[in-house]
Amino acid sequence: MNKNAIQKYAIWARNDLIEQVKRRAFQYGISEKGYGDESATVIAEHVLSTEEKAQRCEFISKVKEQGYQQAVEEVAYTWFNRFVALRFMEVNDYLPTHVRVLSDANGGFNPEILKDVLHLELEGLDRARVSELLNANKTEELYRYLLLTQCNALNAALPEMFEKLGSYTEMLLPNNILKQDGVLGRLVSDIPEEDFRDAVQIIGWMYQYYNTEPKQAVFDGLKKNIKITKEKIPAVTQLFTPDWIVRYMVENSLGRLWLEAHPNAALKANWKYYLDESEQTPEVMERLRILRSQSPVRSPEDIRLIDPCMGSGHILVYAFDVLMQIYESVGVSSRDATKLILEKNIYGLDIDRRAYQLAYFSLMMKARQYNRRILTEGIKPQVYHPMGWSDGEEYGSLVKVEVLPPKPEIKSGQLSLEDTSYELQLRIWNFKRLLAQKYDVVVTNPPYMSSSGMGTKLSEFVKNYYPDNKSDLFAVFIEMCGELLRSNGFQSMITMESWMFLPSFEKLRIRIFSTKTIVNLVHMPYLGKGGTSLGINFGTSAFTFRRAFIKGFTAQYDYIRYFETNDKGVPLEFPMKNERYRMAIVEDFTKIPGSPVAYWVSKAIYKMYSTGYTLDKVAKPKVGMQTSNNDKYLRMWFEIDYSEFKGTSHGKKWIKYLKGGAFRKWYGNLEYLLFYNNTPAFIKQQPNASVLDEAFLTTPKCTWTDLTSKSNSFRYAPDDTFYDISGHCFLPNRENQFWLLGYANSKVFTKLLEIFNSTFHCQVGDVARVAVPQLSQQHKELISELVKNNITISQKDWDSFETSWDFKLHSLIKGELTVSAAFDKWEREAAERFNTLKAKEEELNRIFIDTYGLQEELTPEVEDKDVTVRRADLGREIRSFISYAVGCMFGRYSLDSEGLAYAGGEWEAGKYSKFIPDRDNILPICDDEYFDDDITGRFFEFVKAVYGAETLAENLRYIADALGGKGTPREVIRSYFLNDFYADHCKIYQKRPIYWLFDSGKKNGFKALIYMHRYSRDLLAKLRTDYVHEQQERYRTQLSHITSALNAATGAERAKLLKQQDKLSEQHKEITAYEEQIHHLADQNIEIDLDDGVKKNYELFANVLAKI
Repeated sequence: MNKNAIQKYAIWARNDLIEQVKRRAFQYGISEKGYGDESATVIAEHVLSTEEKAQRCEFISKVKEQGYQQAVEEVAYTWFNRFVALRFMEVNDYLPTHVRVLSDANGGFNPEILKDVLHLELEGLDRARVSELLNANKTEELYRYLLLTQCNALNAALPEMFEKLGSYTEMLLPNNILKQDGVLGRLVSDIPEEDFRDAVQIIGWMYQYYNTEPKQAVFDGLKKNIKITKEKIPAVTQLFTPDWIVRYMVENSLGRLWLEAHPNAALKANWKYYLDESEQTPEVMERLRILRSQSPVRSPEDIRLIDPCMGSGHILVYAFDVLMQIYESVGVSSRDATKLILEKNIYGLDIDRRAYQLAYFSLMMKARQYNRRILTEGIKPQVYHPMGWSDGEEYGSLVKVEVLPPKPEIKSGQLSLEDTSYELQLRIWNFKRLLAQKYDVVVTNPPYMSSSGMGTKLSEFVKNYYPDNKSDLFAVFIEMCGELLRSNGFQSMITMESWMFLPSFEKLRIRIFSTKTIVNLVHMPYLGKGGTSLGINFGTSAFTFRRAFIKGFTAQYDYIRYFETNDKGVPLEFPMKNERYRMAIVEDFTKIPGSPVAYWVSKAIYKMYSTGYTLDKVAKPKVGMQTSNNDKYLRMWFEIDYSEFKGTSHGKKWIKYLKGGAFRKWYGNLEYLLFYNNTPAFIKQQPNASVLDEAFLTTPKCTWTDLTSKSNSFRYAPDDTFYDISGHCFLPNRENQFWLLGYANSKVFTKLLEIFNSTFHCQVGDVARVAVPQLSQQHKELISELVKNNITISQKDWDSFETSWDFKLHSLIKGELTVSAAFDKWEREAAERFNTLKAKEEELNRIFIDTYGLQEELTPEVEDKDVTVRRADLGREIRSFISYAVGCMFGRYSLDSEGLAYAGGEWEAGKYSKFIPDRDNILPICDDEYFDDDITGRFFEFVKAVYGAETLAENLRYIADALGGKGTPREVIRSYFLNDFYADHCKIYQKRPIYWLFDSGKKNGFKALIYMHRYSRDLLAKLRTDYVHEQQERYRTQLSHITSALNAATGAERAKLLKQQDKLSEQHKEITAYEEQIHHLADQNIEIDLDDGVKKNYELFANVLAKI
């Protein structure tokens, strides 16, 4: 099946149909702006027929009820449904006429129905009208008439898919339906005909892909805290279940139900995803024997199966196939079995009428596959939607029906105009009937929706009726499906994996463990890449439960990752016997806090929990504070006046703030400061803010990042820190701080954490439940020393870069005469740090692995990618050296002393002798040597000051080679400043640049850097008069010289001059416009406040600064 083609077509078709329906509605005077006279008889000089007037009024009523956009969407989808249904039926030769409606016998978009129209045997066909249209050569109108008549003729066989003529949907059938590139033409040409042959699941894929854009729109709304309304629930929760998962669920529930009472090796051999029962103890086998002997299923007719969230009916369709095999195995003909399955075995519900129509159609097509006469026998599948029942429309199959009301009756004995509500009442009653009765098998893929996305009504309903599982709709359906089962029935579902691990689903797990038996489970995690079988970016689990608790039952657990499936998401083998393939009993799960479904856990780990204690007993992990307005209260440390901070929180205007950050162990990610302003009241004035007590500024702590795409990483946190809700901490006493940090960064800890955390969030509750080893004091001291060394190594690495507040001196300033020699020295130092840290981490792993006896499960080796100190990188080091040089040009650093020389406060000229900072805080960046303080020239001076004049040329060549690019070393370095330096600066400083680039535009008419900490209110005036004006004059002079030279130039020389003229003219034009903008701002004498940080201050000059 070409799903790419299906997806592309369905998304396009939706938009095209909506537009076409709007155009048809407009022809009848209806648009988003209104509909004029509701009783109009003439629209745009077109006199409406009686039928058109009725259809128009009916559509207007729908617009009033649903709104224009929703009403149009519904019509568009109705026609999409019908077109797809017609295409499926004609390809499989299921149309009663056996004449193709959309294509010809060769599969082209050349409707066969137009060729045979005079001999067509089609119920309701007006041959006189056909002849009239043929004679008038009105092919388009004739085809519209034939298409509508065919839909009407199918009403008798498939009334739920094809309504009778006369509805407003007829009025809104799109124009130009014979266009080759129209909806029908592309349906025929874009999707291979083979995809429709006996493959009713294409209906479900069409539905899912049709909803792609509405679904994305809802997800985008969730990011803005827009709740999901009941109208949007179907689109956002529809997820077509892959065929192999459907087969797994049906075979292991329905198939198992039958085989337990009627063993049949031939049947079982047909079921590829059926899992044999695990080996059981004698006690369990006896309990199973008793349960099986009590089974009410004596014949296939006794089986009841329901999908309460049936969607397009994929599960029910495969259940139909399995039931057919069961019937045939006991000698029932396929023709008779077809009727029995529809009447006695299969039931389905869905909140969405559109999905219901597809499920209904899919089941009827499946029945037609086995019984050619089924469409004429008046048999209807027992599938329903709740339209007309307010509670059902709001909550779908979650509504509990304790007592079924009496079946509605036709009061007059026959259906009449007065009894038009009977059909509605009967449908509602049938919906309730299916909720009231019990089933042997419940199989479904329920909607996934967290409580944060639920609308108010749904949220309150779930809290009232399913309080233990209110966190997500899928958990609600796990509970609800269990309630639909008879005792000893089977429940098979696919849901998000989170119920297996997260604390919010602990009550659900306990309930499952105590009232049901897990028969088998297939776990499909999301590993951050590669997707899953469902094509989604979160983990799932498919499972089969028995509604009977069997103590000691050994269940089978399979673990399937993306690289263990083919390009269609199907497992390469089943079951997948990898390192997590296990047989396990639920009684073991309860030995671990929170009772996670940790099926892969070894006996050694269970022993750890039965004999030890958890981290929260020795170092309570705690959630951090939240400002509720980070833009106001958080700054990167390099944004502020550093003289008010000086690397310590004890001044209490600025407090070090832990906010998680990148994957990094031992030390680092110290980047943020909290604008505390000497009092918690300053932050508490913000609604919903919370602030830590100042006692935390003397509390030992270890921190980690909440959200990470790699393994979790724990770091030493300085005492004088507060921490954020995304930068959690655990709080040990001083004696335990270092060995616990070592344990947290070990492979053992990571393995235990996996039990509780299946997502990319490492929560406080997860960390709290990790088992802690009981170590001797000697062991603790040994581990603590290793950890202190690791912290020291990591801190040296962190402080080697200028984004650390403890940065001292650039790594390439080593007292060497060449950059090359300095880099070689740094490379050796970095490699030694890396190798030493790696060896110490492996030693820690070895200690903890041996302590717990996990040698068969874990090895101490650490991969290079998980060592979080940096090796030398020539390109990175050269760029950071240039950045340091610019800092020296501005006076941020000095070659005469280590660390920051100036980042606010009082300027001290005496700090600088070896290299003097720029006098006016303006460094022009030009494509030629126009200014004495041009940044490129100043950089050459800096290199000479550091390494000496004798090696200047060699060093510039080395730097240029590291940067890459064409030209002489000076040209390469100039090009870097002109084109790449600022992007690198913004990246290093996380879009909070401390050097600001005044930039006239793409033509490089004018560029200059300034240092925000040296900004003064007269700086723009100096920039304008001393630099912009001078550059303008220089352009004018150069253009004048070129004009004179052109008078005598010829050939290549003339071409070169003309090119220079064009470039300079563009630059002059750009700088002239830029000068006006600078002038406007300079006249305002704008002041900045470093407390406000980069974002707010940068915005003041946004029109004249480079975009970041």
